[in-house]
Amino acid sequence: MALNLSNLRAPKKANTGRKRVGRGMGSGMGKTSTRGHKGQGSRSGTSLMRGFEGGQMPLHRRLPKRGFTNIFRVEYTVLGLDRIVELGESELTLETLVARGILKKRNGLVKVLANGEITTAVTVHAHKFSKAAAEKIEKAGGKAIVIGTAPSAA
Repeated sequence: MALNLSNLRAPKKANTGRKRVGRGMGSGMGKTSTRGHKGQGSRSGTSLMRGFEGGQMPLHRRLPKRGFTNIFRVEYTVLGLDRIVELGESELTLETLVARGILKKRNGLVKVLANGEITTAVTVHAHKFSKAAAEKIEKAGGKAIVIGTAPSAA
């Protein structure tokens, strides 16, 4: 059926007004205003915490704790040699990586890993190199240049 002005309809619930409680018995939501009789939920000013189970030990407290979060963790953006070959650049700096959308933050840290093979000479600027990656880059006739000193996780 073709849609035209004669058969246009609003989506379901588009014209539904907000629920007005406590406006008399005829509304179907009078007297207790949909709160039921007695109990914590019927009183004014109550707010239950997320995950409250009526006094039963909540699920998030019944489950065992596991592991910890290292507050000194240093996050690196990992870059493999195969990815460097794909880019086809002769010199790879942080600005190039940001421009290509590989590095999200301008001040992000980059680590080069030895995933894949490299045959062309490429000068790579990064914060860290794995030993194998640095060897492969230099064997191909390129340079692995370490940028500044990245914060250590010691």
